[in-house]
Amino acid sequence: MKIENNQLLPQYLKFKNEYLKKVEEVLDSGWYVLGNEVKCFEEEFAEYNQSKYCVGVASGLDALILAFEALHLNPGDEVIAPANTYIASIMGFTRNGLVPKFVEPDQYYNLDPLKIEAAIGPKTKAICVVHLYGQIANMPEIMKIARKYNLKVVEDCAQSHGASINGKKCGTWGDVGCFSFYPTKNLGGFGDGGAIITDNKDIAEEVRMMRNYGSKKTYYFEKVGYNSRLDELQAGLLRVKLKHLDELTAERRKDALRYLTEIKNPKIKLPEMQFGELGHVFHLFVVYIEDRDNFMKYCNQKGIELKIHYPQPPHLSTAYEYLGYHVNDFPITEKMADHIVSLPLYNGMETEKLEYVINVFNQY
Repeated sequence: MKIENNQLLPQYLKFKNEYLKKVEEVLDSGWYVLGNEVKCFEEEFAEYNQSKYCVGVASGLDALILAFEALHLNPGDEVIAPANTYIASIMGFTRNGLVPKFVEPDQYYNLDPLKIEAAIGPKTKAICVVHLYGQIANMPEIMKIARKYNLKVVEDCAQSHGASINGKKCGTWGDVGCFSFYPTKNLGGFGDGGAIITDNKDIAEEVRMMRNYGSKKTYYFEKVGYNSRLDELQAGLLRVKLKHLDELTAERRKDALRYLTEIKNPKIKLPEMQFGELGHVFHLFVVYIEDRDNFMKYCNQKGIELKIHYPQPPHLSTAYEYLGYHVNDFPITEKMADHIVSLPLYNGMETEKLEYVINVFNQY
């Protein structure tokens, strides 16, 4: 049996008629950039997250870049960030001339609040929280630290659409939440896309201006901006999917909980949930295994496709070698990078495939 790590087609087919109807509506409208679909999506996504404002942009990375720019920090200011995140989380603020202060993760693969204060120095001005793999970070504790040291907080929610603690969704704890709608995300579009949410009117207005060349009024420019606009077609398709997001999330959780309860192999360390089921939307199902190379060969022979998220921490990448970090500077992060692996998990995964993966894992 061949088990792909991820498939996008089943989810599309489930709502195919709705998607195609929306495509026709958008194309027939004759308006394709910054029109009614973007406006409605921004309103609906803000309402979904119980946030005052939403601004659609071209990608999740652009959301981060624009969010940090709107905070008006100074070049050389430091940003606390998880050492084990995807590199885009770091690029979002280094593109603004800011400097990462990496912090190791906790047992849930998220930024460890117990290690944040030791990394804070006189130049530290913000925290970039990443809700990795779909699990919301420990925002109550992180926000206590942020308030204590008067730090701005940007939440990278690219993998965690809808994850919450006591009903308060990710992206609404800090100053601004940044989302990606890349096709593989839980709320994925059919191309690139992103958005920020915030309760701060000034941040929302600045991002709205900066995404459109720095212009509030057509052909009049207040700042040197960007061309970073969520297009009408993507916004329309995201509106369709947003209506079904809770249903799709429940489906992912159901399959993930089967993994959690039925994989019994002591060689495989399963992920832990910090804030119960609602705190995790299982964008990825990541396990830890000591002999990863042998395990991946075994799974490949059984037809199961595994992926690694992520094999190289940002501090060891060529892109950030100028920061001067070395191997063993962040041993927890580096050990994770050497031993984690992501199981197949996607909307529309057939029961027999899920059960096959469970049996293969248990037999290892």
